Amino acid sequence: MKFFVDSADVAAIAELNDLGMVDGVTTNPSIILKSGRDITEVTREICALVSGPVSAEVVATQADAMIAEGRKLAEIAENITIKLPLTWDGLKACKTLTDEGRMVNVTLCFSANQALLAAKAGATFISPFIGRLDDINLDGMELIEDIRTIYDNYGFETQILAASIRSANHMKEAALIGADVATAPPNVIKAMANHVLTDKGLAAFLSDWEKTGQTIL
Repeated sequence: MKFFVDSADVAAIAELNDLGMVDGVTTNPSIILKSGRDITEVTREICALVSGPVSAEVVATQADAMIAEGRKLAEIAENITIKLPLTWDGLKACKTLTDEGRMVNVTLCFSANQALLAAKAGATFISPFIGRLDDINLDGMELIEDIRTIYDNYGFETQILAASIRSANHMKEAALIGADVATAPPNVIKAMANHVLTDKGLAAFLSDWEKTGQTIL
């Protein structure tokens, strides 16, 4: 499973990238707001740092304006993926931009039917929102599983990009189901390394080593 970082924090992205943990980056208007930076400036910096796809989201709601904004965003760098909402106008824009050879990430997906439409429109990525479904007492992972089954049934090439990931468990479950990509904040990716037994075992080893009175260097 590929790891995308859901952030515009360049320092946090760089830290993970240095460890080989970054296959791409996703942003959205809320993430850009949180960064406090100009969208073009910060997106260009991320694109120069990361070799994989970097999603930059349009803010228009009508197809023609989405297409125009998408083309403008695509000028930032060759690895820009244009992020579009899963609306009818978003699907129209997806078809046009995909036909132009651009990468498109269709976001705000909450149903398997929506994901099927996005694949038919040629989306490069579909972003089902796991956490937001969990928030309303629906099973976000069930949606990932449904999409995986549908795409495999018909050989769709659209990649499932599990989004709105809130925990290390979400990452594990998405990988088990077979999501192609998971995008998560840096703290969630780093939390995957944590385990209470690892901490306990390390503490015991260090305590015993101290008793030997030895040094390695």
